[in-house]
Amino acid sequence: SDSLLIEFNNQLNIIGKETSCRNEYAERGIKLSIDILEKLKTNFLKYRFRSKAEEVDFFRKIKPLFACKLIYYNEIYNILSNKPFASDKLVRKYYKAELNKLETYFNENLEFYKYYRTGSAFLDNKYFVRGTYDVRMTLDSFYFQADNRFSTSHDYKVAMILANDMIKVFIEEQLAKLDTSNLLPPKEKDVASLQKWTGSKVALIELIYALHAEGVFNNGTSELKEVVNIFEVAFDIDLGQFNRTFLEIRDRKSERTKFLNTLKEKLILRMDDADQN
Repeated sequence: SDSLLIEFNNQLNIIGKETSCRNEYAERGIKLSIDILEKLKTNFLKYRFRSKAEEVDFFRKIKPLFACKLIYYNEIYNILSNKPFASDKLVRKYYKAELNKLETYFNENLEFYKYYRTGSAFLDNKYFVRGTYDVRMTLDSFYFQADNRFSTSHDYKVAMILANDMIKVFIEEQLAKLDTSNLLPPKEKDVASLQKWTGSKVALIELIYALHAEGVFNNGTSELKEVVNIFEVAFDIDLGQFNRTFLEIRDRKSERTKFLNTLKEKLILRMDDADQN
C-alpha cells in the first residue's frame, strides 16, 4: 500500500504538470483513482490479516488515503461542471452554498468527527472491522452497496472527512481568486489575461516562496496566499494546493532550489553575452 500510494501521488503530479485545466485534471484524477483503488483491492483480497488490530489499521488509516482522492476529484469535477456562467456575485454565492454542504455533512456526523479527530479508539472494532456494522450508528447508504469484503461501516466516513478537508481548501481558493480579481482595475485585468506562464507550476511556486521569504511584497507584510492568488491571476494559472507542492520541494534529495539555481545561471550567461557584445 505504501508503494502504491507513492505511485498514486507521482501520477497525480504528472497529470498536474500536463494540464492547467481544472476540469481535465479532475476528470483524469477520477480515472486514476479508480484504477489505483482497484489495484489496492486486488492485492487486499489476497492478503490475510494477522490480527484485528492490523485490520483496523488498514481501514482506519490506509484505505481512506486512497478513497478520499476519488471522492475529492469527483466532487471537484461536479463543482466546476455545475458552476454558473454568471457574475462574480452569483459565482461567489454558488461556492458558499458548496461550503454550506460541507458544513451540513460535518454537523450530521459531528460525533464521529470528534471520535476520529481526537484519535479515540474504543469503538474501532465496530467501525473498522468488516461485518460488524450497527444501523444505529448513522451509516451512509453507500455502505450497503459496497463490497463488504473491502469495506467496513466507517472507513468511507473517514475518507469523506479527508476529502471534505481538501474540498474546503479548493473552494476557499476559488473564492479568494474572485476577491483578488475584483481588486484589479479593468485595465490591469485585461493585461493580466494576456500573460501565460509556460514553465512548470512547481517552478513558479518555488519562485513565489523565494520572493515571499525575501519580503519583497508590501515590506514583507503580505500573506503568502494573497501573493499566490495575484500570480495566478497575472499568469492565468491554477497553482492548486501550493503548500503541498512546497513540501515536495523541501523533500528534494538534491538541488532544493533547482529553478532558482537555473535562473541564476541563465542570468549570468546573459550578462556574459552582453559583456562580449
